[in-house]
Amino acid sequence: MGERIVISSSVFVPEDAVVWRAVRSSGPGGQNVNKVSSKVELRVDLQRVSGLDEAAGGRLRTLAQSFLDADGWMLVSSQKTRDQRQNLQDAIDKVRRVIELALVRPKRRRATKPTRGSVERRIGEKKRRSTVKASRGNRDD
Repeated sequence: MGERIVISSSVFVPEDAVVWRAVRSSGPGGQNVNKVSSKVELRVDLQRVSGLDEAAGGRLRTLAQSFLDADGWMLVSSQKTRDQRQNLQDAIDKVRRVIELALVRPKRRRATKPTRGSVERRIGEKKRRSTVKASRGNRDD
């Protein structure tokens, strides 16, 4: 029932891990709103995505957390257009983008020391604020 989703030459979602169905779209639609099921709901079993290493799988589960249903499948829907095929393609593109994001390794942060100028500016600003606040105190007039 599904369609294989290819992300790269080595990463793909097999056909049997993808299930989609058409449902009636919400909102205004004119005469066709009660007759045509153009909204697409696409379910993807994230456990079955081929070609992901352990780190990318963890990033994918984190990214897809808001899309997960009770069974652990990623649920994506699209009702962007009135055409069912275009909505299916849009939903597939959404899944592809999430998996592509999971493939990107985040850059490791390098700890750096603050520059002498930034330290001096910070301390100078603290001294200035201190004098401003001290001048608000009780005055002996």
